[in-house]
Amino acid sequence: MASAVLPSGSQCAAAAAVAAAAAPPGLRLRLLLLLLSAAALIPTGDGQNLFTKDVTVIEGEVATISCQVNKSDDSVIQLLNPNRQTIYFRDFRPLKDSRFQLLNFSSSELKVSLTNVSISDEGRYFCQLYTDPPQESYTTITVLVPPRNLMIDIQKDTAVEGEEIEVNCTAMASKPATTIRWFKGNKELKGKSEVEEWSDMYTVTSQLMLKVHKEDDGVPVICQVEHPAVTGNLQTQRYLEVQYKPQVHIQMTYPLQGLTREGDALELTCEAIGKPQPVMVNWVRVDDEMPQHAVLSGPNLFINNLNKTDNGTYRCEASNIVGKAHSDYMLYVYDTTATTEPAVHGLTQLPNSAEELDSEDLSDSRAGEEGSIRAVDHAVIGGVVAVVVFAMLCLLIILGRYFARHKGTYFTHEAKGADDAADADTAIINAEGGQNNSEEKKEYFI
Repeated sequence: MASAVLPSGSQCAAAAAVAAAAAPPGLRLRLLLLLLSAAALIPTGDGQNLFTKDVTVIEGEVATISCQVNKSDDSVIQLLNPNRQTIYFRDFRPLKDSRFQLLNFSSSELKVSLTNVSISDEGRYFCQLYTDPPQESYTTITVLVPPRNLMIDIQKDTAVEGEEIEVNCTAMASKPATTIRWFKGNKELKGKSEVEEWSDMYTVTSQLMLKVHKEDDGVPVICQVEHPAVTGNLQTQRYLEVQYKPQVHIQMTYPLQGLTREGDALELTCEAIGKPQPVMVNWVRVDDEMPQHAVLSGPNLFINNLNKTDNGTYRCEASNIVGKAHSDYMLYVYDTTATTEPAVHGLTQLPNSAEELDSEDLSDSRAGEEGSIRAVDHAVIGGVVAVVVFAMLCLLIILGRYFARHKGTYFTHEAKGADDAADADTAIINAEGGQNNSEEKKEYFI
């Protein structure tokens, strides 16, 4: 490009305007650019008064570029792209890209919009002001690209309680890199992320190791992304499917008052819940045979005409493909005169002793044990009292028989010398003391 020396920037602008007006339409713009480039070589003028601002825009939206002049002297404003191609010269658009549109043109501002922004539009855009000397400022357009695809993948569609599974979430082709957060229901979990970069785009993969429990069945695992180009919550989720062994509970359906007396009937119902649903429910009597008059009907146990021999622990067992579990009911049959509520309930007993028992079952167990202990204490005390009374009666009988057998003849001091007497009167007379006291020592028997 040729250059010419002009006296001043304003004179260059005036000469450019005159030449452009006189030139043919095809050469008008070239002539203006040639003259302004020559004017840019003259190093005179005041300080910088051309300003612009950086622009951040989401892919597909509109970016607005503004070249502003604080103190205008009617100098020419020009906008160039990152390749130094002129987008707008004053209000002329030499670049054949219809996405650029003029929003405002004046002596103090040149404002241009760029629609449907893509990642290729990112870079520096230059504003030039043809003053003495010419001034230049640049704005940087940054394009944000949201994740194009968000995928979540679970290692196993169906897991077993206590098992650890792997869950992965991938956010593809974003700019900048995406931040991934994990949630199980409303609880946030921590995963491990890896970032891959390709052609200024980022793919993020986050891995979550999750140990599942029966309470997790049907709970959603959520992968949520945070990105400056995303408004609101962008997330995807998968629901957990967890298989677990049965949970067994025994319900007394009869008698309604809960007190089991001699002669009454007892009906127990076994409730078993698991995933998959237990296919086998069985009643047994612990450490003894089931009473002959007991009737088993699926999950129900019926015992008619209860008596003391029916006392014991009755167990309901349930199983599925995951495992087995059981619950115990301690039966104590009371006398027909009993009026108090028995403290005996069902107790869930898990097959693995290391596992924790349900707190409600434990309280029922303690109540049953306390009721049994109280019943045993009363029986022991009654037996001891009966033994003591029986022993005292036996002792009295033995002493009575002993004294009855040893009731024979005995002598008093007054009866000495009576062995040789012919009769009672003679014996009294011969007694020690002579006849003087014979009248006083006589004993009369009626």
